[in-house]
Amino acid sequence: MTIALMWFRRDLRLADNPALVQALAAHDRVVPLYIHAPDEEGEWAPGAAGRWWLHHSLAALDASLGKHRGALQIGHGPSLDALRAAIESTGATAVYFNRLYEPRVIRRDKAVRKALEADGIDVASFNASLWCEPWEVATKQDEPYRVFTPFWRNLRTRIDAVAAVEAPASMHLGALPGSVALDDLGLLPTRDWARGFDAWTPGEQGAQDMLQLFADDAVGHYVEGRDLPARHGTSRLSPHLHWGEISPLQIAAGLRAHAARHKKAPDIEPYLRQLGWREFAHHLLFHFPKTPRENFNPKFDTFRWAPRDAHALRRWKRGMTGIPIVDAGMRELWATGWMHNRVRMLVASLLTKNMRQHWVLGSKWFWDTLVDADLANNSLGWQWVAGSGADAAPYFRIFNPVTQSERFDKDGAYIRRWVPELRDAPGRLVHAPWEDQAFLKASGYPSPLVDLKATREDALTAYQASRGGRTLSADRAGD
Repeated sequence: MTIALMWFRRDLRLADNPALVQALAAHDRVVPLYIHAPDEEGEWAPGAAGRWWLHHSLAALDASLGKHRGALQIGHGPSLDALRAAIESTGATAVYFNRLYEPRVIRRDKAVRKALEADGIDVASFNASLWCEPWEVATKQDEPYRVFTPFWRNLRTRIDAVAAVEAPASMHLGALPGSVALDDLGLLPTRDWARGFDAWTPGEQGAQDMLQLFADDAVGHYVEGRDLPARHGTSRLSPHLHWGEISPLQIAAGLRAHAARHKKAPDIEPYLRQLGWREFAHHLLFHFPKTPRENFNPKFDTFRWAPRDAHALRRWKRGMTGIPIVDAGMRELWATGWMHNRVRMLVASLLTKNMRQHWVLGSKWFWDTLVDADLANNSLGWQWVAGSGADAAPYFRIFNPVTQSERFDKDGAYIRRWVPELRDAPGRLVHAPWEDQAFLKASGYPSPLVDLKATREDALTAYQASRGGRTLSADRAGD
C-alpha cells in the first residue's frame, strides 16, 4: 500500500484541486495535511483579518473531508520538519502540493522539494490558482509583460482551453498521529473585533454560493454596477480566490454555464478581464519580486514623501479624516474586512497624494485588515494609485474624493451607512460637510484632515521636483 501527503496551503478546496486529484489517483491512501508556518512568510504572513478567514476556511475544509470519513491533519512549522515528521509517522513516499508565487514561499518550496527528494521522497507540484503560470505568458521577445492590455490579449487566447476538474467522488484518506487542533493555532482574535465578519462564509461552499449569487444578479449589471459602493455590484469572490476555495477556472466555467441557460445571457467578458488583472498581478510579483516593498518604476525613487505622520495615519486608519467617502471606506474595512474597489482607490489616493505618505504604509494596513489581502494584488493596487507601478495611473491623476462620491454615491447611501454622523446630512453636505460649519459642528464629524486643493498642489510640486522641474498644470490633477 502506498501513502502520500497532500500538503494543503492556499488551495483549501476539494474541487479543481490538481494536486489532490493526482495524489488520489496514484496512491492507495492520502493524508490531507495543513502546516502552519507563519515565520516562513515573514512580514507577509497572514494579517489579523486573514487569520480569521484562514481559521474558518480550515474548519470548512475539515468538514468537507469529514464527508469522506477523513479529517484535515494539522502540523506546525517549520514546513520541512513537519513534512519529514509526517512522512516518518505515516510511511508516506510522496508529497503533493499546489504552487504559490510569493518570493519567500517560492524559496521555501524549492528548498523543501530539494531536501525531500534527497531523502528519496517523490515531490509533485501543480498550478491550482491561476489560468496560466507566470512564466508561460511572455512577450514576443520572451520577456515578462509590464503593461496589462497586451498581457490580457495574450492570456485571453489561452483561458478557454483548460477545464475545471470536479471534486473526487470518493477519497481514501489517512490520519497523522499527533495532529494539532485547529484552535491551538491561535488564529482567531483575542478581542471580538470581527463580529462584522459574520456576513462572510469562508470555505468552498461559501465560495460557490457567492459565485451563484453573482451569476444570478450582479454579473448582468457588472459594467455599470461595479463602481457603486452602496450596491453589491461586484463578485466579492476575492477572499475565496485568495484562500483557494475557488479557482479562476471554476468561476469562468460557472459564469459560462449560467449564461448558457439564459436567452439574454449577460456579457461576462468585463468580469473575466478583472480576473485578468489578478493574473497580471501574480505575473508581476513572480518576475519582479521586490515590488511589495520597492517601486516598480525606479524613476519614482527620487520622489520625496512627506515625513511619516503618526497622527494623520491614525486618523486615516480609523476613518476619521473628515473626508466622508474615505472614512466610509476605512470604517467598512474595519467592520467587515473588505472594502469596495472604487473606494480602495480613493483612500489610497488620499494617503499617497494628499497626505503624501508612502504607499507601503497603506499597503501594510490593508494587509492586516483585509480578508482578501493578497501580496500580488495588494502590491499592484497600491503602486498603481501611487503612480510608481506597472500600468500606473499618472501621478497627476489625483482623485477628488468629493466629485468621486458625488458621482458614484450620488445620494450618499454608502456614506450614510458607514458614517452615521452624516446620516441626516442634507444634499451635498453628505459629500462635503465642511461647507456648512454649523452643520459640521452639530454633527460631531471631524473637520478635514487636509485641504484637498492645497495638498493636491503640494503633491504636484513634489512630483515636479522629482522629475527635474517639469511642470504639471493643476487642471490635470483633478478627477
